[in-house]
Amino acid sequence: MDIVLGIRLKDATLIATSKAFTRGISILKDSDDKTLNLNKKNVIAITGESGDTINFAEYIKGNVQLKGLREGHEMESDEIASFVRHELARSLRSRSPYQVNLLVAGVNDKEEGFLSMIDYIGTRCDLPYAAHGYAAFYTMSLLDHHYREDISLDDGLKLLKLCEEELNKRMPMDFKGLNVKIVDKEGIKVIDF
Repeated sequence: MDIVLGIRLKDATLIATSKAFTRGISILKDSDDKTLNLNKKNVIAITGESGDTINFAEYIKGNVQLKGLREGHEMESDEIASFVRHELARSLRSRSPYQVNLLVAGVNDKEEGFLSMIDYIGTRCDLPYAAHGYAAFYTMSLLDHHYREDISLDDGLKLLKLCEEELNKRMPMDFKGLNVKIVDKEGIKVIDF
């Protein structure tokens, strides 16, 4: 029942995840953050089996930081998305594949927003907006209708608010609100939503 949403803006990317940590129909925690900052301009939002999400996210973060130390510069968003896709595809061929779906959000070297959706099979798609989990069933029509290529931060937050209202109306459980982060040229910031 996790919710992961992403919206690419003209010069930034918004990422939103549900605060509820659930097991079956029980809410175990109401302040869970399903995102992980990889470097100054990239973040992943991850959903799936609880052990796999933590292990895979930390594995990716460690490798992104190691590559940055070795090469002398931080990995770009596109490179990170390709690395994540490769690692998921490789784990699929092992005895214990990771059961995770994620969004890679960031800002590229041209200071344009970047958003990539990657599923547990290793399928990657760069998109202007994306959703994983039940959020995709309820919010994609809103995103299809209201998204524009030149969308501003204020309009992106309004669109995210519309998505949250729709989820509150139609979700069969309380997801305890959304954690929202913005990735722009200045870095990663948490937005009070």
